[in-house]
Amino acid sequence: MTSAQRLLIIGVAALAIPGITEAQTPFRFDQEVVVTPTRLDEPVALVPASVTIITAENIAASPVADIPGVLRAHAGINVIDITGNRRSYRIDLRGFGETASLNTLVLVDGRRANQPDFSGIDWSQIPLDRVERIEITRGARGNVLYGDNATGGVINIITKDGRRPQTQIDLRGGSFGTFNPSVTTSGSRDRLSYSASARYYDSDGHRTNSQSQARDVGATLGIEVNPAFDLGISTGYHSDDTGLPGALLESELMSGTLRAESTSPDDFADVDDYYVALAPKAILGEPVELHLDFSARNRDTRFFASFAGGMFTGDTSIRTIAFSPKIVVRTSTANPTSTLVAGLDVSDAKENISNASEFFGQLTDSMFTLEKRNYGVYVHEEYRPRPNVAVSAGYRRDHVTYQFAPSTPGRKEFDVNLTTVGVTVEVRPDAQLFFSYARGFRYPVLDELFNFFANTISPDLLPQSSDDVQVGARLQLGDAARATVTLFHLDTEREIFLNPASFGNENLDGQSRRIGFETVVAGRAGQATLEGSYSFTDTLVRNGQYAGMQIPNVPRHRASVRTVVGVGAGVTVGIEGIFVGERFFESDYENTFGMVESYFLLNTRVKLTEERFTVFLDVSNLLDQEYAEYGVLFLGFPFQRAFLPSPGINASVGVSFTF
Repeated sequence: MTSAQRLLIIGVAALAIPGITEAQTPFRFDQEVVVTPTRLDEPVALVPASVTIITAENIAASPVADIPGVLRAHAGINVIDITGNRRSYRIDLRGFGETASLNTLVLVDGRRANQPDFSGIDWSQIPLDRVERIEITRGARGNVLYGDNATGGVINIITKDGRRPQTQIDLRGGSFGTFNPSVTTSGSRDRLSYSASARYYDSDGHRTNSQSQARDVGATLGIEVNPAFDLGISTGYHSDDTGLPGALLESELMSGTLRAESTSPDDFADVDDYYVALAPKAILGEPVELHLDFSARNRDTRFFASFAGGMFTGDTSIRTIAFSPKIVVRTSTANPTSTLVAGLDVSDAKENISNASEFFGQLTDSMFTLEKRNYGVYVHEEYRPRPNVAVSAGYRRDHVTYQFAPSTPGRKEFDVNLTTVGVTVEVRPDAQLFFSYARGFRYPVLDELFNFFANTISPDLLPQSSDDVQVGARLQLGDAARATVTLFHLDTEREIFLNPASFGNENLDGQSRRIGFETVVAGRAGQATLEGSYSFTDTLVRNGQYAGMQIPNVPRHRASVRTVVGVGAGVTVGIEGIFVGERFFESDYENTFGMVESYFLLNTRVKLTEERFTVFLDVSNLLDQEYAEYGVLFLGFPFQRAFLPSPGINASVGVSFTF
């Protein structure tokens, strides 16, 4: 660390002295409402699970420009840059490593963002300036309510609507030639409300061939047809053109190859993605509501990759249609109260693939059609026999059908049955205890189940299932502080993974286990807002070929601390520190190649707000650490350790106008 960096850290930390910021709203669980755990509004204090709510105010104070950056600073969430250009991220809840994106369900306003293939979440298509709040529910309870992909948890991103009339123009630029303007507007008139946004992103990236361009437009319209019927309409379009710099072998780094260089200077991926969603809501008498949610999405991807001896190109189109009606029945007397939710999830995803490859002069091309049809029915009851007790239970029946062409056989079907139970007890006005059990599952995605080399279905690949137990406590320390502690135990049977020995998707023999705990403390020291978190995750493969080994790319230890302080004259300073412990290299299921080093990041934001005008400076990796979020075995002959180097110190400056 240089002397200048030390002085900067000391100077910023000196600002975080209690007693100099304006008063803030109380930190109380009973004042927060969460939608995700029950698909309905519910007080956080009643939820039998580990829940985090990230508000618009929290986002505004974060020294980051994207959703993964916001998530990175919260308990039990491991964020990994998987392409080396800060544009594609894997978000890991509960320690699933390489399959984290397939075990974490991401919703945007309740609409599923996960793809039916291995491509994961395109986080760049969800601009941060459109986000009103983010709800994180950890554990497998979401499987019963939402179906596939929710074993590790559910992240629900709720966008802005017309309830806050304003127009905001943001201009942002910084390191690596980054330029990021955006505009959002929202408002209401009579029975109409609206929100619209447009954004452009352009960056050279921190490595050769890590450049990226992205364009986003989106709009939401709310119509109150009459007091008993509302209609919500939303649509959006996203496109991006991104270079793929590839991983650097350890030998290349040690030989002096610059961390900013690329091993694949010509590789790229281009995406066009658009969606439309309808959300009618009708009140059928005082206790009964009917919701009829419909969405359609189309995503086109073009991909080019080069390798020793050849190249590969791919052109993929995925069309997804989903229909999710549900009925809500609320009954209430003075005591008890009951809320029943029952619904149906129907979806059809069809993928058309055109591939071409050249391997040592041999040209091949192929075309495939892959389809996944999913039907799920669920019921969930929340019962409050007393004001201080909440009991919940749920059941889901899910059925999936796959069809592949060309393939013999060309069809595969699976069925699952899921249950969940939970209880929350307020043992005293400032303390709640909670317990939950959930049976979870994950289906194989399309390109796990279909073997592209053999043009057939992998006959032995089965869905994975999980048993998840959470026990925790919430403590309210007056209006100025609160704490949460959660212990979890997650057993998974037939966990799906990519076997590096066979380079095929398989089920782990027997069980894999994850145990750990998360703790969060938040409040004020004087008038400075402070939050700290620590999470411990221990993974173990219990049976089979890798018995006794840990799941790769899952750190045991993660910790974070954040503070936001007002220093007068409209100036606030935010500081966050993030520690990620060492972990085994991805694909190293034998745990024989050593570990990716731990790292510590220090980020800061200085912001000046003057009525309708805001200017800010963000500095990331203030200590200029040389680190890698992602370490992977290069599956060659022999296997070698490889890294995707993360950026050093970098900064951005922005200005915002609100009117």
